[in-house]
Formats: sequence, C-alpha cells, structure tokens
Amino acid sequence: MTVVLALTLSGPAQPPPTAPPDPQEQNSDPQEQKPDPQEQKADAKEPPTPPHTGIRALFGDLGQDFKHLPEMQNVYIAAVGGGLALAVHPLDQSFNAKVLSHYDAVNTFFAPGKYLGSTQVQVAFSLGTYAVGRWQDQPKVAHLGMDLLQAQIMTEILVQPLKFAVHRERPDGSDHQSFPSGHAAVTFATATVIERHLGWRKAVLGYAIASYVAMSRIHDNKHYLSDVVFGAAVGTIAGRTVVHHKADYWALSPVAMPGGGVALMVSRTRWNP
Repeated sequence: MTVVLALTLSGPAQPPPTAPPDPQEQNSDPQEQKPDPQEQKADAKEPPTPPHTGIRALFGDLGQDFKHLPEMQNVYIAAVGGGLALAVHPLDQSFNAKVLSHYDAVNTFFAPGKYLGSTQVQVAFSLGTYAVGRWQDQPKVAHLGMDLLQAQIMTEILVQPLKFAVHRERPDGSDHQSFPSGHAAVTFATATVIERHLGWRKAVLGYAIASYVAMSRIHDNKHYLSDVVFGAAVGTIAGRTVVHHKADYWALSPVAMPGGGVALMVSRTRWNP
C-alpha cells in the first residue's frame, strides 16, 4: 500500500451569513462603522476572553483543560520532544562536561537561572499578572494571568509523576529526580501561554528566558541535556493545553488515491472571528 502525506493550508474560515444591515445603520457616521484594522488583526490572534475570571473560573477551567491533554497536537509535541531527548541522550555526559565552567563571569551569568525557573517565582509572576488584571478591571490581563497559573499547575501535575517514575539520578548525584527538568518545563509553559495570547513577537523574550534557564540547569550540573529537552516539551504541552482556541486548528484525514493508495491530508484552518 502506498501512503502519501500531503499538507494543505486553508484560508480564513468564513463566518455564518448574517442578516442584511439596517438602513439606518448604513446612514450613520462611517468613522463609527469601521473598526481599527490593527485591533481586528490583534484580536484574531488572541483567545476569547471568558466572561468570568474569578477564583471559581480559575479552577473550574483547569478541570476542563485536562480533557484537552489527549489531543493530537500534544501527542505530536510529546513524540517530537521524546525523540529529541532520545537522540541527544548519548551526548548527556559529554555535553555537561563542556558546559561546566570554572570562570567566575560564566558562573555569575547563569546564577539567576535557578531562581527564574523555580516554581515559586513562576507562580508569583502568574499571580501578579492575574491580580493586576482583576485590580485594574482588565479582563484580558486577568485571563492571561489565569492561564499562566493554570499552566504552572498543569506542568507540576505532569512533571512530578514523571520524575518519580523515571527515577533518574541527577548529574551531581543529589537525588533521583533529574528527568524531566521542572525548571525548563515551567518556563517553557509560561513562554507558550504568552505566545498563544500575544503572538510570537511578544513571546520571544519569554522563550529566550526559558532557554537560558534550561542551559543554566545544565551548567549547574542539575540536569542533563535530554532532561531539559523533554522538560521543554512538557511545558509546551501544558501551555498549549490551557490556551485552546480556534485560531490554530489542525486536522488529519485519510483520502483514497487512484490505484489503491492512501493520502494522509494534513490541513490547518485559521479562524478569523
């Protein structure tokens, strides 16, 4: 049997037809009818803001988020992350030996990494964002903080059982909770949530910090390269799971081909509200 993989990218999905416009509205000020194109473009990339962002919604939505964990996009990320971790596994020992440094300047540069990537700091950042949004009555900011906090909770729930199940000894021999890296996971979860809310450009700094934290864990001899690679994948899964919206929808569908072959069509639909 011949299997062909084809990739298609569909255009913006068309919304359902609407009723004819009111003649009185057509005669109104045209400046009031035309929305700002920049705002429309920005809003199309953002997840819809929920009507409620209180404590009840925070934990209620988290329960719903776990239903999205088995989605295929997460399976692909886990497969890629696991494959990369397996690929770099033979380099773990040698890579750590190269990254370890006796220079004070290098040690000073990587010193903040263990604090930036700690769960306490990431949760405090998430709670701060959430609190500012609630205090200033800015639902979008509160929604961002809510998703950040949900991503941290989900990351811990995913990481901790893996650590105890794999039981891998750390490079410095301090304990057997090396795989995967929790610091890499929580910082990549934060970067992913920011990217899903604000777009790639505004998430570049977040991913740069996450990469820095991951390298600092190797430099501190707390993790191997494969630990931080898979930790980054786990964090990405958590971030994408809590921010699920129609702006990025993938679908797989088998299509019969002439002569008995099968084509696997991979389609992506971008929704413009």
